Amino acid sequence: MRILGVKYGLWISMILGFMVLGKVYGIGANWGTQATHPLPPNIVVKLLKDNGIQKVKLFDADSEILNALSGSGIEVMVGIPNEMLWSLANSLGAAEKWVEKNVSSHVSSNSVDIKYVAVGNEPFLSQLNGTFLSTTFPALQNIQAALIKAGLGNRVKVTIPLNADVYQSSSEKPSTGDFRQDIRDLMVSIVKFLNDNGGAFTVNIYPFISLYNDPNFPADYAFFDGYSSPIDDNGKIYNNVFDANHDTLLSALQKNGFPNMSIIIGEIGWPTDGDNNANLKAAQRFNQGFMTHISDAYLFSLIDEDAKAFSPATLSAIGNILLDGTPKYNLSLRANNGGGLVPASGVRYLARQWCVLSPSASLDDPQLADSVGYACSHADCTSLGHGTSCADLDARGNVSYAFNSYYQENDQQSSACKFPNLSMITNADPSPPGGTCKFKIMIQASSPSSHKNNAFTTKPVNVMFLVMVSLLLSVL
Repeated sequence: MRILGVKYGLWISMILGFMVLGKVYGIGANWGTQATHPLPPNIVVKLLKDNGIQKVKLFDADSEILNALSGSGIEVMVGIPNEMLWSLANSLGAAEKWVEKNVSSHVSSNSVDIKYVAVGNEPFLSQLNGTFLSTTFPALQNIQAALIKAGLGNRVKVTIPLNADVYQSSSEKPSTGDFRQDIRDLMVSIVKFLNDNGGAFTVNIYPFISLYNDPNFPADYAFFDGYSSPIDDNGKIYNNVFDANHDTLLSALQKNGFPNMSIIIGEIGWPTDGDNNANLKAAQRFNQGFMTHISDAYLFSLIDEDAKAFSPATLSAIGNILLDGTPKYNLSLRANNGGGLVPASGVRYLARQWCVLSPSASLDDPQLADSVGYACSHADCTSLGHGTSCADLDARGNVSYAFNSYYQENDQQSSACKFPNLSMITNADPSPPGGTCKFKIMIQASSPSSHKNNAFTTKPVNVMFLVMVSLLLSVL
């Protein structure tokens, strides 16, 4: 049985936390923007400050977000998407222009406290089949050179957020850890470069994925409150998979000559929907346990991202806070003096209306399956299916939830609730009383968005959605 919690699939969203090996430097947050209706940046900055979050990690260099962070006192790690690595690797001039536009200008004239540039995001993930193996390190070198030329080499450091699959153990014991064989030489070169330039090793660790991918994985080992069969590694006892994973990385670094390398935990957290193990109770147990375990630490993530293509899909619901800035559950952060999460303020909502299956519509309607498939292929239906927050809905409820998700994500436009002879708009909340299933009302977007083809068409849908639809409609 493998014990290392490795995240599979490209996905990104918000996190809390920034831990350097042996010492914690306060609360931070990954600020993801893959939402159909993101909160305005000024509201998010206030949300961060109200919760005592001192650092933020971005996945690109959004000027509106960076401007909102101006003078906030929040430390920033600004990101470079994988898609930009080729151009930055092949042109020092392109790297210099990127640094000038996205770092220098904000540091010098906009009072943004940029501390790190994250070059790429999990570029060596095994599922990417080596797409970025030849460009990541040269891009890192060029960005470092550009920072030095701009006079920022001592102030702004470089790093690469890496998935935990870049290292592995030959047994269940962390002491046997080393870098993945196919990238070992490259990893050693990168670590040496980071170490020589005062950078840090950034790693994303997800104990949830261990549980998600392996039905035989011991559930308690994913948490921090005790495990009946701990791992004994030459006298070092491991009661949770996070410590085992983290120390596997330490072994890999030590084995290759870098025992004092600084480590940043870039992402860690637990989803609240989309799977049997993804629920509010488990997320609160994991995240609060992690905060207690690490003292001041980071959790993934702060806010859900409903427009991100995650794998598994449940990870779109990994935020501690809903899309509208409402906390999902109580979580005590050391930075907010042990109080619960503070909600966002100044959020504006769309009208209190929902799109649902019409009472006169028949479940035998030949267009029903295509309609639900279309809605769920263009909107977030994570809450539907076995083991989810809306698992107890009957077939009509499943259809209504799908229709409403599509309707809300399209700004409640009337054309988004015109599934042929099937849908209607209602002012009565269709959410089951007293349960965990909530039919959302979308917030007003921070900027106008263009939604194309809102009206129902007979566009083909993925087979996966058709399978899901058949399962949803079988619940009656």
